[in-house]
Amino acid sequence: MRLDEPLAPKVTVRAGGVAEAWFRPRTVEGLLAGLTLARAEGAPLTLLGGGANTLVGDGGVPGLTVSLPSDLLPEELLRDEAGARVTLCAGSAINRLIVVMRKHGLVGAEFLAGIPGTLGGAVAMNAGTRMGECMSIVEAVEVATAEGLGWLSLRELPHRYRHTELPERGVVTRVRFHVPFGDLAESQAKMDADLGYRKRTQPLSLPNFGSVFKNPPGDHAGRLLEAAGLKGHTVGRAQVSQLHANWIVNLGGASARDITALIEDAQRRVLEQGGVQLQPEVKRVGSFT
Repeated sequence: MRLDEPLAPKVTVRAGGVAEAWFRPRTVEGLLAGLTLARAEGAPLTLLGGGANTLVGDGGVPGLTVSLPSDLLPEELLRDEAGARVTLCAGSAINRLIVVMRKHGLVGAEFLAGIPGTLGGAVAMNAGTRMGECMSIVEAVEVATAEGLGWLSLRELPHRYRHTELPERGVVTRVRFHVPFGDLAESQAKMDADLGYRKRTQPLSLPNFGSVFKNPPGDHAGRLLEAAGLKGHTVGRAQVSQLHANWIVNLGGASARDITALIEDAQRRVLEQGGVQLQPEVKRVGSFT
């Protein structure tokens, strides 16, 4: 455990303050002990995976910030007639699922290729693209709380667009996917096409969150933001990307205050001009005062 740990290098937008206490457990027993202590002390608990879709307040994050290593628990693969159950540590990068699946002739998670962050974060926000979403291939999730460790099946995990209901103060430790065998060449072609499209249309060369706002029903946040003239709009060192209006980029040295002001400006202008209240996809953690 480390005190006053800088978090800007640990989030993809590269902005924000420090963690009061940064905890990266090496064992499950250590994780459970940390969760028990945090509860006993009444300390706030924050989970940080790969730092995508996360904005850390300039005032830092109070209490305990937990980040799981990728090797906290072992990987498992169990084949059946249709495919396989692949169990991976929640601290693993999302791309680890793609690597394991290709090795064993499995398909069905092409829509996750290239998404930054960890598998635990992908579950928590039901991550995805226009091609699909994470919870469509999840069979069960293992969660640690101060009470212990246990598995929850998909039917015990209510989920919707960009959100999964998880136990309060629970930490996802492992994720079990059920995916089929299939044509690897076709799978790779789908991923190549999607990644190529994203490289052409998204500002991947600058620090960013990924998509900032959820798509409203029947529309796209990017279209509404562009129609409101927000491409290139800048506050401090934060800018609405000139390539994709639903992405905010850090031009270098942006503060969380800059980014928050830009998000609020965008919401206000879209509401005034398009009559739509955009909902952020980005999760805010810590102090913004």
